[in-house]
Amino acid sequence: MKPLLFLFACGLVLATAAACSPTTPPKARAALDCPASQGDLDRASVAPDGKTCLYTTRAGDQVSLRLIPVSSSYEAALQPVEQELQAEVPTEQETAAAKVAAATADAKTAAADTKATAGAAAEAAKAAKQAAEDAAGEAKDADDGDHTGSHPGRNEHARVDLPGIHIEADDDGKANVNVGMIHVNAGEDGAVVRMSRDVRLRGEAFSRDKRGFRATYILAKDNLKDGWKTVGYEAAGPKIGPITVAVVKARTGDHHDVFGDVKRLVRKNAGV
Repeated sequence: MKPLLFLFACGLVLATAAACSPTTPPKARAALDCPASQGDLDRASVAPDGKTCLYTTRAGDQVSLRLIPVSSSYEAALQPVEQELQAEVPTEQETAAAKVAAATADAKTAAADTKATAGAAAEAAKAAKQAAEDAAGEAKDADDGDHTGSHPGRNEHARVDLPGIHIEADDDGKANVNVGMIHVNAGEDGAVVRMSRDVRLRGEAFSRDKRGFRATYILAKDNLKDGWKTVGYEAAGPKIGPITVAVVKARTGDHHDVFGDVKRLVRKNAGV
């Protein structure tokens, strides 16, 4: 009886050890699983190779789900995606040019209203001309790299430094918040949110090694191109790749619902 109990105990220990320490990595995904819908997301198209699929919502949001290879690190693989999203922010030259165009349109409108009294027309044209000159001045400042942005008298700062918590803010409305793996940079023109952490892959719940990751990047601004209010990505997968990345472009600043559906879609494909 004792030998049988001993063999049973040994078998139980070996089985537990095997469950806790997988010897073979999970099979790498070769193509995406793109369901017809995920919450409010409706599939619009799937690439022939299965490595990209596009989703939309009734509100006009767009989600591009991508399977991306990793050559050096997953951080490096995400850099081009982040640069793609940052390109949605107009440059200072583009912003100034838009103001010049708007001022020119105002001037043309003022000129068209010649049926108004001479005094009113003259005042309108003068105001439009001044607006155009101001906008042109802003364009010149942008080209000259004038970013002084001084604010006399505004020099109050608040800072909190605690283990794992770092907050810095000033009375210009700017704030930098770092809490653990979450980093927020906010100002009057919008906010940037970053989050990245190591996670275990699916089927490795008891493994000591966290061979997977999850990362979030959100860029929220009022002046994004094409009328977007929020852009960003949700990414996850094995650190060695391939990784699943959902590039999100939302029409409203209330992006929580779409990102919730996106996270579920990414986790389904990423194996985390």
